[in-house]
Amino acid sequence: MVTFLPSRPGRLADVPSFDRAIGGAESNVACVLAAAGHSVRWVSRVGADGFGDHLVEAVGGYGVDVSAVGRDSARPTGVYFRTAGDRATDAHEVAYYRAGSAASAMSVENVDLASVRAARLLHLSGITAALSDDCLGLLRELTAPGAGRPVVSFDVNHRAGLWRDAEGPRVLLELARRADIVFVGEDEAEEAWGVVGGPAAVRAVLPEPGVLVVKQGALGATAFVSGAAERGLGAQFPAPLGGSTHAYPAAGSRAAGAAPDPRRAAPRQRGQPTTPPAQPQSTHTFVPALAVDVVATTGAGDAFAAGFLSATLRNLPMRDRIRHGHLWAAATLTAPGDLAPPPARDHADRLTAVGDDTWGTLRLGPGWTQADRAPEEVRTP
Repeated sequence: MVTFLPSRPGRLADVPSFDRAIGGAESNVACVLAAAGHSVRWVSRVGADGFGDHLVEAVGGYGVDVSAVGRDSARPTGVYFRTAGDRATDAHEVAYYRAGSAASAMSVENVDLASVRAARLLHLSGITAALSDDCLGLLRELTAPGAGRPVVSFDVNHRAGLWRDAEGPRVLLELARRADIVFVGEDEAEEAWGVVGGPAAVRAVLPEPGVLVVKQGALGATAFVSGAAERGLGAQFPAPLGGSTHAYPAAGSRAAGAAPDPRRAAPRQRGQPTTPPAQPQSTHTFVPALAVDVVATTGAGDAFAAGFLSATLRNLPMRDRIRHGHLWAAATLTAPGDLAPPPARDHADRLTAVGDDTWGTLRLGPGWTQADRAPEEVRTP
């Protein structure tokens, strides 16, 4: 979508003007991955209008391949307006105008599936699944297990207001269980599925994904990974691990629609957790979040996913993947828009390599990604 950012703080009713930018969960991830030097294709649909022209040109300006973006002459490009307030506060307002948009009409029939499936890694979002029945059908098709399927990354992105009925949580659980890499907030898991008890409780509900990243807000993030998944990622993205001939397993042992109703699963999670199906042994890694002088929070989750996926494509150790996620999120948190360029790779790598004690002393503020400095120069007392 095209995003309109307020020229000053205040209610939408009081803001006199807005600055135009771009926004959208998948396109955000695509842009920052391309800015970091990865080869990225964005597959979507926009209107045959000026806003569509702007989106294609702006996303392409980050180095993203936009050749598979369709143009819809019958439907407009989606737009939204937001206030400058933090999304977590009552002062934050967002006005979406995307009902009937070109993106909401995406389907198996009008999206270039060959372009989607040509990638080694496919990133999807639960937001797209909520836009229409056709969009949901498209995501079910793309997450269906099968030979030659790309590694599927899925960000749950639960937005209760987007779903047309109460089936949203069940659908998101179904899609997540079919993915290989899943991102979900601890708060999202509680809101959508009634899961309480921390990251381990979320893993009990989602044992199928080879890699599950549970975001814990300002506390940090915990990643669960099965041994089979790590060997498979080493084969898909050979770097330090390498040497493996295993194909990445199709995660998600249940067929579409077979996931249990979360409204029934929730009480068991609060009281007596269910016993998950037998899975390969899973390990977990926790990495605390960084101290950040926050300018705006919108888009930080997308940036975290992009940082984690970038490090996954480079086959870095799990701790470093999570640290890159935190660093890329910090780049967006310290910028006013939904989208901010990530730190330069060597800069991020140096920060990622510091010891645990030094990591805990880092504090990042606006402009930190532009200063190519050693870790000790970024620290504040």
